Amino acid sequence: MGVKLPDEDKNFYCGHRDRLREKFLSNHLADYEKLELLLGYAIPRRDVRPLARSLVKQFGGVYQVLSASVDDLVAVNGVGRNTAIFLKVVQQMMEISYKGQLKETPIFHKESVLHDYCRVMLCDKPVEELHILYLDNDLRLITDDVHTTGTVDSSAIYPREIAKRALEVNARSIVMVHNHPTSLNSFSQADVDSTKIVSSVLAGLEIRLYDHVLVVGDSVFSMRGLHLI
Repeated sequence: MGVKLPDEDKNFYCGHRDRLREKFLSNHLADYEKLELLLGYAIPRRDVRPLARSLVKQFGGVYQVLSASVDDLVAVNGVGRNTAIFLKVVQQMMEISYKGQLKETPIFHKESVLHDYCRVMLCDKPVEELHILYLDNDLRLITDDVHTTGTVDSSAIYPREIAKRALEVNARSIVMVHNHPTSLNSFSQADVDSTKIVSSVLAGLEIRLYDHVLVVGDSVFSMRGLHLI
């Protein structure tokens, strides 16, 4: 049997959520209020304002809340498994949206979307993953492959396998993307050296290495932007 709110409380919460929706439509919601509105769809019969504030305070922001693991979310008082899964679905929908944009628009027109996509894709991974984004002649995304999965501080790179896959999908450029689950917020020398090897192998096939992107938490770094390649 579910908990039933008194009529006066029910009317207040319904009115409050209606006001939140109107503020959302007029783009006047604070970030924690957007999370509150979102939580209202997962937990419709409860005042979720305290929970929204608690989540933002504990994880550091709305983005970090959506990036948190299911286990970390359910450890918060008031968050059930269904709510945690709901939030992770929202995160994955963000990833799908960014990926769709990259397939339609050349990445040099949408580098912020590229970085957002990489961030959403890798920010919460517990070990290093190396992804290869294969691009067509207009720098639009063809496919995104997980090249290797490693440990907390390393992942392997196989340049000839990258080249082989690029030829299979008729890619003309690639973007390498990997994460640092540790707090190392810069490219290592090994990252730079291995990237140059991949670039050299691809150059022999007239395939361009457009960039190598690093994700550390909610921060994104670009070798291209740092003039490392």
